[in-house]
Amino acid sequence: MPSYTPPTKDMQFILHDVLNVTGSDIPGYDELEADFTSAILEEAGKLTSGVLAPLNVVGDTEGCRLENGVVYTPTGFKEAFEQVKEGGWPGLDMPEEFGGQNMPYVIGTAVGEMFSSANMAFTMYHGLTHGAASAILAHASQELKDIFLPKMVSCEWTGTMNLTEPHCGTDLGLMRTKAAPQDDGSFKISGQKIFISAGEHDMAENIIHLVLAKIEGAPEGIKGVSLFIVPKILVNDDGSLGERNGASVGSIEEKMGIHGNSTCVMNYDDAVGYLVGEEHKGMRAMFTMMNEARVGVGMQGLSQAEVAYQNALIYAKDRLQGRDVTGVKNPDGPADPLIVHPDIRRSLMDQKSFAEGGRAFCLWAATMIDAAHRSDDKDADGLVSLLTPIIKGFLTDQGYDMTIKAQQIYGGHGYIEEWGMSQFTRDARIAMIYEGANGVQALDLVGRKLAQDGGKHVMAFFELVKSFIKENAGQDDAYDAEFLEPLKAASKDLQAAGMYFMQQGMTNPNNALSGSYDFMHMFGHVCIGLMWARMGKAARAALAGGTSDTEFYETKLATGRYYMARQLPATALHLTRIQSGGDTVMALEAANF
Repeated sequence: MPSYTPPTKDMQFILHDVLNVTGSDIPGYDELEADFTSAILEEAGKLTSGVLAPLNVVGDTEGCRLENGVVYTPTGFKEAFEQVKEGGWPGLDMPEEFGGQNMPYVIGTAVGEMFSSANMAFTMYHGLTHGAASAILAHASQELKDIFLPKMVSCEWTGTMNLTEPHCGTDLGLMRTKAAPQDDGSFKISGQKIFISAGEHDMAENIIHLVLAKIEGAPEGIKGVSLFIVPKILVNDDGSLGERNGASVGSIEEKMGIHGNSTCVMNYDDAVGYLVGEEHKGMRAMFTMMNEARVGVGMQGLSQAEVAYQNALIYAKDRLQGRDVTGVKNPDGPADPLIVHPDIRRSLMDQKSFAEGGRAFCLWAATMIDAAHRSDDKDADGLVSLLTPIIKGFLTDQGYDMTIKAQQIYGGHGYIEEWGMSQFTRDARIAMIYEGANGVQALDLVGRKLAQDGGKHVMAFFELVKSFIKENAGQDDAYDAEFLEPLKAASKDLQAAGMYFMQQGMTNPNNALSGSYDFMHMFGHVCIGLMWARMGKAARAALAGGTSDTEFYETKLATGRYYMARQLPATALHLTRIQSGGDTVMALEAANF
């Protein structure tokens, strides 16, 4: 069975050496002393490695089952969920007013990575609840907040998001689910939603569905969509549970992965619903949940890469195959371990450098979300909005690729279910699809985010990179050559691609959109390159300061050098593809494919 060791030491390095969280003026960050964050991460680590990780394969092999309208979760899930609730983990960064602990989002992000690495399917139950609660917190009336949020923050009640219908996924303007106004101010919701993660299960007293629907007479398309709270069980005036609502599960999907999560077809038959926010403004409210979810999904891609890497590393050190071409390394055995071979090292370094760089990227983004929410920092909000499709699209694409690399190290054993490696690949696959497929993320980045606020935020990103290079150049020749020069070259590639889009986008939109996927990956590489430059700086400072843990910091520098030399130059390839334009992409008529 695969194992999982929470990377708490690396998280501490990023939080304190790289991001210097206690030096930030974001409210609440002054409390994030190293001893305090260490205690939180260590406790989360014990729960995830000791309780959730052993259930990962159980969830994968057993799956969920539907009996008489009730979905039963895999063996051990219900008991583990009780432990998660008792520890207050679902409300870690939610407001104290509703029973949360009001910690910064950056801590929730670090803890969330460990939960997802240990058991992604399980973590989705309270992860989606957090997103639904965030949407209610931001957009619902005080009355609705008071009714639903305390039980959702504690996860006595869980939450879902209901967007997709059988005939409409990305194009939500096509939805058919209807909302009929009632005299008491509520609505009757009728329609069918599909792919609803955690739509029905046996781990909570109630399930609070956030459902997109169209009020009768609403404008056509996406401008006519409203958002509703539709509880599985109606709530009485005194807060107790009442009658069963007209919301039921039609079936649970048979999926490639995340078998431990119940992905449901949900039927709404005159179900009572309560309007969240304004009529016809449902997408604005739902995007509060979706943007949070997209950052979380990017972290899921990273989390599966991390746990897959950990197990591939163990196997590479233990498995004896062949001899080192430079000389025998295991003279007492019949062969040397796999890890002596350069191609195995290449694969492991790909995985390690991505996981550590991606972790820094996610935590950096989380600090911007904290700045936006806690300090009303509009610039931080704009920058993280720009980076959200990159976090979601790039980290999930790369995360999936890394799970395949990890599986490959096992050779034939990686293809055998007994070793458990295929689960990481199968679970990671969905992250590239849900919460907006990655092609849509790329289109959003190029079609909307680059031009947002007159291009202010992408220019701010370029200035951020330029300023970092300028402030740190000339102090150390090796650091300049190994970290700053590669970052500068990659950033120039990214700017050149942006300029190409500006020149070509108006005259021939296909030239821009045909390069959008490459641009998303190029941007992702530059972001992780920036993170590695920052981590390299922090590691060098620690070594210069006489740290006793020289091995950790020297390893960090070697890993960063690898990314800058072997991964970051991919920006040049992406630029060449982008500048080739859209003619070759669009050359064939549909009938000729």
